[in-house]
Amino acid sequence: MLRERFLKVYANLPLNIRKEIIAVLDKTGPISWDVAYLEIQNKTKIGDMILKKLEKLRII
Repeated sequence: MLRERFLKVYANLPLNIRKEIIAVLDKTGPISWDVAYLEIQNKTKIGDMILKKLEKLRII
C-alpha cells in the first residue's frame, strides 16, 4: 500500500523535482526522489526504510 502511494506521488512529480532530497536516513544519508524510486522499485531494505520515513513525514 505504501509502495503504491509512493509510485502515485512520484509519477505526478515534475522531472526537475525528482532530483531533490526528500529524506535523510541515518545509515545512508540524503535520499532524492530518484534514488527512492530505484530502491522502492527494487524492493530493497533501504526502500522499506524510505517508505516508512515518507509515511512518518506525511509525504505519502
